[in-house]
Amino acid sequence: MTAPPPLGVYIHWPYCARICPYCDFNVFRDRGRRGEQQALVGAIEDDLAAQAAITGPRTLVSIFFGGGTPSLMDPEWAGRIIALATRLWTPAPDLEISLEANPTDAEAVRFSAFAEAGVQRLSLGLQSLDDAALDFLGRNHDVATGLRAARAAAKAFPRLSLDLIYARPGQTVTGWRAELAAAVDLGAEHISPYQLTIESGTPFDRAVRRGRMPPPGEAAGADLFDATQEVLEAAGFEAYEVSNHARGAAARSRHNLVYWRGWDYAGAGPGAHGRLSVAGARQATLAAAKPAEYIARVAEQGVGFETRETLDPVEAAEERLLLGLRIDDGVAFADLAALALTPASPKVVELVGLGLLSPDLHRLRATRQGRLLLDRVTAALVVGA
Repeated sequence: MTAPPPLGVYIHWPYCARICPYCDFNVFRDRGRRGEQQALVGAIEDDLAAQAAITGPRTLVSIFFGGGTPSLMDPEWAGRIIALATRLWTPAPDLEISLEANPTDAEAVRFSAFAEAGVQRLSLGLQSLDDAALDFLGRNHDVATGLRAARAAAKAFPRLSLDLIYARPGQTVTGWRAELAAAVDLGAEHISPYQLTIESGTPFDRAVRRGRMPPPGEAAGADLFDATQEVLEAAGFEAYEVSNHARGAAARSRHNLVYWRGWDYAGAGPGAHGRLSVAGARQATLAAAKPAEYIARVAEQGVGFETRETLDPVEAAEERLLLGLRIDDGVAFADLAALALTPASPKVVELVGLGLLSPDLHRLRATRQGRLLLDRVTAALVVGA
């Protein structure tokens, strides 16, 4: 009998002090919601308990607090959720507990409380080390504040990851190299540089459609992507995923690897996604988006799911392909049987010949050039399967 896959837990804390113009996540303004937030913590706990009954015994490899801005939550609440999750499932010896934070001074002074609550890894949303860029991105901190927060986080947590956004309008390769070098100097063992994308319905999307902001240029984005690889590789970082670089295997994000390796994760909190293996089938779950609706749904049915869908083998394989190609390990051909992809498939052979896939008989792996064009590569493989 095949052992069930390891499990991650994702907690979505949907509140933000300010909603950034590029963000399309499920977020709400933090102001005046203390009572709702207290009720939400209880609902998340009840939801996790109900999902543990669905999953059965599992090895827990990660807990990730995302959002939104989970560093705005009461650290005691985070501690309660961590304690519950580690009672519901068996913690792995190397269980990783991560929390996303924004680098405002008001949040940075609370870092030690989150560490005491059990958080080991902080993912800090610096987004830029240029004041004009931070203003453009709608951030509520400046570079000096970001640097103070990064230094405080490095002291409070064993592991620190820094998020940055590039391919901003007018950004130069020279300026981006300088930002990356400054980020490296902060001593983080993990850096996540993300290309700016224009998400439908966001203020940036409206600005582009009205001609008030140029869309990100593909050629400029490619140049900045290449500069990212060069600077971070020279500093000892491995590009183990399209937008994630780590100093050694131990520094890789355990929780993100849960997604990219196709393992299970229980999602709790408003709008949280989850993937659960139940009776040999892969189920996709999605929680109710609004906090009040989520709280009510948990009270009524035990879990916060708005939808719970069983993926058919083709859907599961397509998802495995889309996520697995993001990492340097790629995805085993055996996991793609429903798509009939093999090393001899004409589309695979063609993409290998173009230098977009590696010539590997056991795993489907994208090259660096393939990662740059990953949307096109995955689309070609799905269509060609």
